[in-house]
Amino acid sequence: MKRFLFAALIATSAIAQPAPHPIESVTVSGTGRSTVAPDRFTFNVGVQTVSATVDDAVTENNRRVASVIAALKKAGAQDKDIQTSQFSIYPQQDYQQGKLPRIVGYQVSNNISVRSTKVAEAGRLLGIAVAAGVNNSSGINFEVSDPAKGREQGLRAAFDDARAKASLLAQAAGRTLGRALLISEGVQQQEPPRPMMRTMAMEAQASADIPVESGSQEVVFTVTVTFELR
Repeated sequence: MKRFLFAALIATSAIAQPAPHPIESVTVSGTGRSTVAPDRFTFNVGVQTVSATVDDAVTENNRRVASVIAALKKAGAQDKDIQTSQFSIYPQQDYQQGKLPRIVGYQVSNNISVRSTKVAEAGRLLGIAVAAGVNNSSGINFEVSDPAKGREQGLRAAFDDARAKASLLAQAAGRTLGRALLISEGVQQQEPPRPMMRTMAMEAQASADIPVESGSQEVVFTVTVTFELR
């Protein structure tokens, strides 16, 4: 009997308690930006040669590419900084109406990528490569190696932006802003590198550094925050 009365008292107490009042809130997104300086670069250069036979085109191409690589290494580039990125052989064909295409020669292309953390050396190395025999270039990219660089500054700015938006909405509703109840980070966005596109004539030579500017890179951070309304 006592057990029954005790259980009844617990049930009565639970029924008598008012339901918890739901927390009213507002959810907003904020954006913050952080500007960082690139600390590494990559450029792609190559040599194209054309000759009547494959052997002659390859031989000439090999000679000129070897000269480019030797010049880069002499200028301070290390073995790990230089990598072959593409090699191709294309027949040069003569098209005449009513006839099958006729091969009149061969074009050989050999491209290499050069990368380094010595950003200030980018223009000098590019100029040396051109002077050594490069006759085409597909671009130069400046990058930030550490994805966390500028993260603290960017996230703080994103949170401040979210709070400012939420405060404005709270004031418009005649309320005041309370504590942050929930915070989630969005996807970090990084501005794509801006390549410098160049095409040089096959006989082009460079006697000086090529002027290049590394500039800066902007990283965008986003957060979504739920604030309490009072």
